[in-house]
Amino acid sequence: MKNILVIGAGRFGTYLMDKLQKQGNEVLCIDKHEERLQKVLPFVTSSLVGDATDEDFMKTVGVDSFDLCVVSIGDDFQSSLEATSLLKELGAKFVISRASRGVHEKFLLRNGADEVVYPEKFMAKWAAIRYSSSNVKDYIPVPGDYSIFEVEVPSAWVGKSMIDLKIRQNMKLNVLAVKNSKDDFNMDYEPSEPFKAGQTIVVIGSDADLQKHLGLTY
Repeated sequence: MKNILVIGAGRFGTYLMDKLQKQGNEVLCIDKHEERLQKVLPFVTSSLVGDATDEDFMKTVGVDSFDLCVVSIGDDFQSSLEATSLLKELGAKFVISRASRGVHEKFLLRNGADEVVYPEKFMAKWAAIRYSSSNVKDYIPVPGDYSIFEVEVPSAWVGKSMIDLKIRQNMKLNVLAVKNSKDDFNMDYEPSEPFKAGQTIVVIGSDADLQKHLGLTY
């Protein structure tokens, strides 16, 4: 469980706080608009009406006591930038800021953000990869030019096992799980068991190896 400060109760902040609360975290939300806070009360431990760019107000919050601070302001970049910078000045341990445009990321990082999330960019890339390939079921980027894909078992793999194919040795890929159906998710698939048509695999590897051996284009 972590103590988390979220600034901004817009759509992104609301979805985020809902998930954080369900994971057992304690969440304090700050927003200038009381009506927005009313909507997120089921998802937070406490809330404050206030301006996160006001230094005197933010000093009363005890920013340095939170494990994580999230600036989820999406409609006012100047306020997002000022709030990010102020959090660091007041001793925030770790700050994640939301960017709504590509150019924002650079400025947020320069002004104190430890990490920047750009939901629209992430979802656009995910949707392009997911829906432009008929065999891709899901996709997760991993830092360092690696990715995790859920894809249909390649037809060339059907009837052969991981041992037969020497997936790790020859392809430098790791099969994390095999799905026989929506509700049959097997993370202990026997390396000697042949793949079957209709199965999907969850596989991790470098982007270059995934593209080469699974025929992916992204």
